[in-house]
Amino acid sequence: MNIPISHELIAICQEIVEKNYTQNDWARIESSDMFQSSQFCGGFDADEKEFCFSFFPDDSREFWFQFDLGIATQIAGGVVINLIGKQAE
Repeated sequence: MNIPISHELIAICQEIVEKNYTQNDWARIESSDMFQSSQFCGGFDADEKEFCFSFFPDDSREFWFQFDLGIATQIAGGVVINLIGKQAE
């Protein structure tokens, strides 16, 4: 499923960028639920070295997706990225 680049996800990515942390900084404070909104929940995973999120569309399904700090910066800046989510089992 294509993950929508919604206002919620843009706001999360802007918050990520505003913190101005390096990948190592994020790894030190990793959390699976640091960022939450009505349709997104996730945080930085030190093993993956990426932000890992769940997306919850309005139909009660859950999709997992992840992106790196560079992609977060692009989304925060308004670039539309094609994020693909895998349905949670």
